[in-house]
Amino acid sequence: MVSEEKVVAKVLTVDATKCTECGLCEMACSMRNVGEFNPARSRIQVISFEPDFFRLPLVCLQCYQPACAEVCPQGAITRDKDTGIVRVSAQKCDGCRMCEPACPLGVIVFSPVEEKAVKCELCDGKPQCVEFCTAGALEYKEAEAAAYDRQRTAAERLREVYLSAESTFSRGQGG
Repeated sequence: MVSEEKVVAKVLTVDATKCTECGLCEMACSMRNVGEFNPARSRIQVISFEPDFFRLPLVCLQCYQPACAEVCPQGAITRDKDTGIVRVSAQKCDGCRMCEPACPLGVIVFSPVEEKAVKCELCDGKPQCVEFCTAGALEYKEAEAAAYDRQRTAAERLREVYLSAESTFSRGQGG
């Protein structure tokens, strides 16, 4: 009998503080997925917020219970049992676009060129956006490690707020 080893799911993580909005991730993604350098056809989008120039790459979270899959009337969106990657079957997708409003981040979109829904499928486990992100803003890591990193970052931010508030309070009491 062959033993079945469970593959630990990996996720794409984003550190917005490192993003320089260079666009290399979008270029690598579009080249890998559609064979051309065209950020408009990338599965990852870098969103900029003015006036503070905050940049945030938006990526599919490969949701545990993907709403896009739940609403798909064709059953075209499924999770790979081995990798955890949520995929769109080009053969089954009829382009109805019901998945678009279901996605909380808006990262599954209708491609007018392909006439199908498209989303990040993590380049089959070797995300090109990560390979080309020279700033280190994108990482592909074990889900547990990613959760720990988010907890650590949140704790560090709370510590900064606490120390800032404590400093402000101390100054107010001393005067």
